Amino acid sequence: MKNNVKGFLYLLPAILFLLVFMVYPLVDVVVYSFEEGYNFASQSFFGTGLYNFSYVLHDPYFMQAVKNTFIIVIITVPLSTGIALLISLGLNSIKPLKELFQTVYFLPYVTNTLAVGLVFMILFKKTAYSDGLINMVINLFGHESIDFIDGPYWAKMFVMCFYTIWVVMPFKILILTSALAGVKKDYYNAAKVDGTSRFRIFYKITLPMISPMIFYLVITGFIGAFKAYSDEVAIFGTNLNAAGMNTIVGYVYDMLYGDSGGYPSYASAASLILFAIVFTITVINLTISKKNIQY
Repeated sequence: MKNNVKGFLYLLPAILFLLVFMVYPLVDVVVYSFEEGYNFASQSFFGTGLYNFSYVLHDPYFMQAVKNTFIIVIITVPLSTGIALLISLGLNSIKPLKELFQTVYFLPYVTNTLAVGLVFMILFKKTAYSDGLINMVINLFGHESIDFIDGPYWAKMFVMCFYTIWVVMPFKILILTSALAGVKKDYYNAAKVDGTSRFRIFYKITLPMISPMIFYLVITGFIGAFKAYSDEVAIFGTNLNAAGMNTIVGYVYDMLYGDSGGYPSYASAASLILFAIVFTITVINLTISKKNIQY
């Protein structure tokens, strides 16, 4: 009994921290989302119901944010994971200077995302003095310059997806390189003795052995991509609605603090919708993993 009390006392600071900074805000968000006509200044509202959810789901800015977020998720998560796997396989086969290459690939991960975003903006943005380095390369092949920052939607989305893949790649390479290093060499030696091809070794040995890590990266990639916001601000500025490049998290922030700010009820409703989307996709991935992931 004394040990139980002592253990509870040890956990009490962490429990209080979680209650104050996680549980209470979550409950508050749920309450706000059902309060209609909530006034932040007077802390008053005129009713409860589902109007906030209806407003958000019919808001064209929110629907544009949902579209942008899903495009980013669908394109960047599979591509970044696949490219990271190829690079990790290459690094794993290199013996000399292996640690140096790993460090070089990991450097973007420890670099401030806003700083990297500004570099990308300079590379792609057309100015009065220059069309940008990327457009210079395009011009060399005889094509006209493209306004990637203020131009057509597809061009802006290309920059956004390219930037997102660049930012998340180092972490995925680090995880997959570590996973590959943990595969027992005995499996490879036995396969080589049997004359198994490289592709079959990869498909039958390497991929199943590192599948838990790939699944982990896919899950965290989905969650991270759905929370995208700072990357878009770094490239397109704070007025993402005007650029047509807002995300769901950006919409929530705008409802709280942006030009259309002061509507915590709408922001809370949008947050719960985002939670429902991420939760649903995570459950689907977990269900699929039970059949295909080998632990």
